[in-house]
Amino acid sequence: MISPGGTRIVVATQAVDFRKGHDGLAAVVQNELGLDPYSGVAYVFRAKRADRIKVLWFDGTGLALAYKRLEVGRFAWPAVRNGVIRLTRAQFEALFEGLDWRRAWSPRVRRPRTAA
Repeated sequence: MISPGGTRIVVATQAVDFRKGHDGLAAVVQNELGLDPYSGVAYVFRAKRADRIKVLWFDGTGLALAYKRLEVGRFAWPAVRNGVIRLTRAQFEALFEGLDWRRAWSPRVRRPRTAA
């Protein structure tokens, strides 16, 4: 499973060289993003053409890597800039399905002032 319930999801906003495997992407997480690749966070990377993504995460026993290529279209991606963004589980699932994750949202419910 790519994203177990409580796992945070971080998206690298810069495209990476898709020849990189487990160790190369872990080095990107550590050296370029300044994060810990063994923290259990799922890190999402995209190829330059945005038609492929890789997801790297540590599952407690080792680094796991998932790869997906869209046959038609491109993945919706944030503006290319340095840094990372965080996604909710719903946004990640939309991204992985090739949908526009920016449209996946959770309604904010205000706390009632009094009990009914």
